[in-house]
Amino acid sequence: MQLQRLVIDLRSEEIVLRVLYKSQGGPNPGTKARTRVVAELARSGLEQALEALEAGAGCVGTSGFTTREDVLLASTSPSEAKLVKGA
Repeated sequence: MQLQRLVIDLRSEEIVLRVLYKSQGGPNPGTKARTRVVAELARSGLEQALEALEAGAGCVGTSGFTTREDVLLASTSPSEAKLVKGA
């Protein structure tokens, strides 16, 4: 399985992780094995995101509203990191 996207939704009482991945099969939905696999994908994605943030992240867009939403791009790829620094 390969992680494609990890979306973190922070709510007042909980954290919701949406894990999008490609798979060639694997355990059926709702099984303990599937839960373990998806949890490991989320864990590795979070670790990569933290490493990328420590290396530096650039603001790539803002919403312009009173309630603001900024978009940060932190790449785990050395070639992509060069693109962010030059922005």
